[in-house]
Amino acid sequence: MTEPAPASFATDPAIERVLLTEEQLRRRIEELGAQLTEDYVGRAPLLVCVLRGAYVFLTDLARSIDLPVEIDFIAVSSYGATTRTSGVVRLVKDLEVDLTDRDVILVEDIVDTGLTLRYLRRSLEARGSASLEVCALLARESADLEGLGVRYVGFTIPNDFVVGYGLDAGERYRNLRYLAVYDPDADEVG
Repeated sequence: MTEPAPASFATDPAIERVLLTEEQLRRRIEELGAQLTEDYVGRAPLLVCVLRGAYVFLTDLARSIDLPVEIDFIAVSSYGATTRTSGVVRLVKDLEVDLTDRDVILVEDIVDTGLTLRYLRRSLEARGSASLEVCALLARESADLEGLGVRYVGFTIPNDFVVGYGLDAGERYRNLRYLAVYDPDADEVG
Protein backbone atom coordinates (compact mmCIF):
# COMPACT_ATOMS: atom_id res chain seq x y z
CA MET A 1 0.00 0.00 0.00
CA THR A 2 1.37 3.39 -0.95
CA GLU A 3 0.10 6.72 0.21
CA PRO A 4 0.49 10.20 -1.23
CA ALA A 5 3.02 12.40 0.50
CA PRO A 6 1.64 14.48 3.39
CA ALA A 7 0.66 18.04 2.54
CA SER A 8 3.99 19.53 3.69
CA PHE A 9 5.80 17.70 0.88
CA ALA A 10 2.89 17.28 -1.53
CA THR A 11 4.31 19.99 -3.78
CA ASP A 12 7.85 18.56 -3.74
CA PRO A 13 8.20 16.78 -7.09
CA ALA A 14 11.10 14.66 -5.80
CA ILE A 15 8.89 12.89 -3.24
CA GLU A 16 7.02 10.31 -5.30
CA ARG A 17 5.09 8.50 -2.57
CA VAL A 18 5.19 7.27 1.02
CA LEU A 19 6.69 3.79 1.19
CA LEU A 20 6.41 3.24 4.97
CA THR A 21 4.25 5.34 7.27
CA GLU A 22 5.27 6.65 10.66
CA GLU A 23 2.95 4.09 12.27
CA GLN A 24 4.40 1.16 10.29
CA LEU A 25 7.92 2.22 11.31
CA ARG A 26 6.94 2.59 14.97
CA ARG A 27 5.28 -0.83 15.16
CA ARG A 28 8.15 -2.69 13.50
CA ILE A 29 10.81 -0.96 15.60
CA GLU A 30 8.93 -1.91 18.76
CA GLU A 31 8.97 -5.53 17.53
CA LEU A 32 12.73 -5.34 16.90
CA GLY A 33 13.25 -3.86 20.36
CA ALA A 34 11.27 -6.69 21.95
CA GLN A 35 13.31 -9.27 20.02
CA LEU A 36 16.60 -7.67 21.06
CA THR A 37 15.39 -7.52 24.68
CA GLU A 38 14.68 -11.25 24.55
CA ASP A 39 17.92 -12.15 22.77
CA TYR A 40 20.15 -10.09 25.09
CA VAL A 41 18.44 -10.72 28.42
CA GLY A 42 20.97 -10.47 31.26
CA ARG A 43 23.40 -8.47 29.11
CA ALA A 44 23.91 -4.77 28.41
CA PRO A 45 24.55 -4.46 24.68
CA LEU A 46 26.43 -1.61 23.08
CA LEU A 47 24.46 -0.08 20.22
CA VAL A 48 26.80 1.31 17.58
CA CYS A 49 24.96 3.75 15.36
CA VAL A 50 26.17 4.27 11.81
CA LEU A 51 25.88 8.01 11.24
CA ARG A 52 24.11 9.81 9.85
CA GLY A 53 21.33 7.77 8.31
CA ALA A 54 20.62 5.51 11.30
CA TYR A 55 20.35 8.14 14.05
CA VAL A 56 16.53 8.34 14.03
CA PHE A 57 16.21 4.56 13.92
CA LEU A 58 18.75 4.19 16.75
CA THR A 59 16.83 6.60 18.97
CA ASP A 60 13.53 4.77 18.60
CA LEU A 61 15.16 1.33 18.75
CA ALA A 62 17.06 2.13 21.97
CA ARG A 63 13.81 3.27 23.61
CA SER A 64 12.19 -0.02 22.56
CA ILE A 65 14.84 -2.20 24.23
CA ASP A 66 13.98 -3.01 27.84
CA LEU A 67 17.59 -3.50 28.97
CA PRO A 68 20.41 -1.21 29.98
CA VAL A 69 22.18 -0.23 26.74
CA GLU A 70 25.11 1.95 25.88
CA ILE A 71 25.37 3.92 22.67
CA ASP A 72 28.30 5.01 20.55
CA PHE A 73 28.59 6.39 17.04
CA ILE A 74 30.68 5.65 13.99
CA ALA A 75 30.56 7.51 10.69
CA VAL A 76 31.69 6.32 7.31
CA SER A 77 31.18 7.75 3.87
CA SER A 78 30.86 6.20 0.45
CA TYR A 79 28.43 8.70 -1.07
CA GLY A 80 29.62 12.23 -0.34
CA ALA A 81 26.90 14.65 -1.50
CA THR A 82 25.66 12.46 -4.36
CA THR A 83 23.01 9.76 -4.64
CA ARG A 84 25.45 7.22 -6.06
CA THR A 85 28.18 5.45 -4.11
CA SER A 86 31.79 6.20 -4.94
CA GLY A 87 32.70 2.57 -4.28
CA VAL A 88 35.24 3.61 -1.63
CA VAL A 89 34.40 3.62 2.08
CA ARG A 90 36.28 5.96 4.39
CA LEU A 91 36.08 6.33 8.16
CA VAL A 92 34.85 9.81 9.12
CA LYS A 93 34.29 9.33 12.89
CA ASP A 94 35.51 6.42 14.99
CA LEU A 95 34.09 4.95 18.18
CA GLU A 96 34.98 6.30 21.60
CA VAL A 97 34.21 3.07 23.50
CA ASP A 98 36.46 0.01 23.76
CA LEU A 99 34.68 -3.01 22.25
CA THR A 100 36.72 -5.65 24.07
CA ASP A 101 34.39 -8.37 25.42
CA ARG A 102 31.29 -6.31 24.63
CA ASP A 103 28.07 -7.50 22.99
CA VAL A 104 27.85 -5.10 20.05
CA ILE A 105 24.81 -4.41 17.90
CA LEU A 106 25.67 -2.42 14.78
CA VAL A 107 22.63 -0.26 13.97
CA GLU A 108 22.46 0.48 10.25
CA ASP A 109 19.91 2.42 8.22
CA ILE A 110 19.94 0.39 5.01
CA VAL A 111 21.75 -2.64 3.63
CA ASP A 112 22.25 -2.43 -0.10
CA THR A 113 25.39 -3.62 -1.86
CA GLY A 114 27.10 -4.48 1.43
CA LEU A 115 30.14 -2.31 0.71
CA THR A 116 29.79 -0.21 3.87
CA LEU A 117 28.69 -3.13 6.02
CA ARG A 118 31.64 -5.32 5.01
CA TYR A 119 34.02 -2.48 5.87
CA LEU A 120 32.38 -1.92 9.26
CA ARG A 121 32.25 -5.62 10.16
CA ARG A 122 35.97 -6.06 9.42
CA SER A 123 36.80 -2.99 11.47
CA LEU A 124 34.62 -3.89 14.46
CA GLU A 125 35.42 -7.63 14.51
CA ALA A 126 39.11 -6.77 14.82
CA ARG A 127 38.43 -4.97 18.12
CA GLY A 128 37.76 -8.04 20.29
CA SER A 129 34.04 -7.85 20.96
CA ALA A 130 32.30 -10.83 22.59
CA SER A 131 29.65 -10.73 19.85
CA LEU A 132 28.70 -8.57 16.89
CA GLU A 133 25.25 -8.53 15.29
CA VAL A 134 23.72 -6.20 12.74
CA CYS A 135 20.30 -4.60 13.08
CA ALA A 136 19.21 -2.74 9.94
CA LEU A 137 16.05 -0.74 9.51
CA LEU A 138 15.95 -1.52 5.80
CA ALA A 139 17.40 -4.07 3.40
CA ARG A 140 17.15 -4.08 -0.36
CA GLU A 141 15.48 -7.11 -1.90
CA SER A 142 18.79 -7.74 -3.69
CA ALA A 143 20.95 -7.60 -0.53
CA ASP A 144 22.76 -10.79 0.54
CA LEU A 145 21.67 -10.62 4.18
CA GLU A 146 22.98 -14.07 5.06
CA GLY A 147 26.35 -13.47 3.43
CA LEU A 148 26.62 -10.11 5.17
CA GLY A 149 25.63 -11.53 8.55
CA VAL A 150 22.58 -9.34 9.07
CA ARG A 151 20.49 -10.87 11.83
CA TYR A 152 17.79 -8.25 12.40
CA VAL A 153 15.94 -6.41 9.61
CA GLY A 154 13.01 -4.06 9.93
CA PHE A 155 11.78 -4.05 6.34
CA THR A 156 12.82 -5.44 2.98
CA ILE A 157 12.27 -2.86 0.26
CA PRO A 158 12.62 -2.67 -3.52
CA ASN A 159 15.52 -0.87 -5.17
CA ASP A 160 13.85 2.55 -5.07
CA PHE A 161 15.92 5.41 -3.68
CA VAL A 162 14.33 6.25 -0.33
CA VAL A 163 14.50 9.25 1.99
CA GLY A 164 13.08 10.18 5.35
CA TYR A 165 13.35 8.84 8.86
CA GLY A 166 17.05 9.74 8.90
CA LEU A 167 17.86 8.83 5.29
CA ASP A 168 18.73 11.68 2.98
CA ALA A 169 19.30 12.93 -0.51
CA GLY A 170 22.04 15.54 -0.47
CA GLU A 171 21.53 15.96 3.31
CA ARG A 172 17.83 16.81 2.84
CA TYR A 173 14.67 14.95 3.89
CA ARG A 174 16.15 13.32 7.03
CA ASN A 175 13.42 15.00 9.09
CA LEU A 176 10.50 13.22 7.41
CA ARG A 177 8.59 11.06 9.91
CA TYR A 178 7.98 8.43 7.22
CA LEU A 179 9.99 6.74 4.50
CA ALA A 180 9.37 8.05 0.98
CA VAL A 181 10.43 7.10 -2.52
CA TYR A 182 12.67 9.83 -3.95
CA ASP A 183 13.03 10.76 -7.61
CA PRO A 184 16.38 12.51 -8.18
CA ASP A 185 15.36 13.48 -11.72
CA ALA A 186 12.44 15.51 -10.37
CA ASP A 187 14.49 17.24 -7.65
CA GLU A 188 14.67 20.95 -8.45
CA VAL A 189 17.17 21.74 -5.67
CA GLY A 190 19.48 18.69 -5.89
